[in-house]
Amino acid sequence: MRILIAEDDFASRKFMQKYLSKYGDCDITIDGEEAVEAFKMAIEDDMPYDLFCLDIMMPAMDGYQVLKVVRELEKEHNRVGDQAVKIVMTTALNAERNINAAFEMGCTVYCAKPIDLEKFEDVLKKIGITAEA
Repeated sequence: MRILIAEDDFASRKFMQKYLSKYGDCDITIDGEEAVEAFKMAIEDDMPYDLFCLDIMMPAMDGYQVLKVVRELEKEHNRVGDQAVKIVMTTALNAERNINAAFEMGCTVYCAKPIDLEKFEDVLKKIGITAEA
């Protein structure tokens, strides 16, 4: 499994990488532009990501902008439906309008920070993400 993590906060980034490494290979980006570039390269190389953990509040491009571009890139490359990446928005923004906006733009799951690992693992299982043996 290929995982992309877009997180500008060092501690959160390291935490996500350490936790998610049991699920697959993790690539890390520290801002929205870097995340879009990594995603674009992966899809063009026909090595798309299976899971994308995306922070909302990031420099260069925020998570909403990244989400929009990612879903557009997938449409261009005919990676829709089951072939689309599962996007988990991770953020401290818990207002209902933020949550609704993320789902309207195509996120798969919305997780509030700080991440509750038990709930996070349950959510990953529900969307078909399981740890590698």
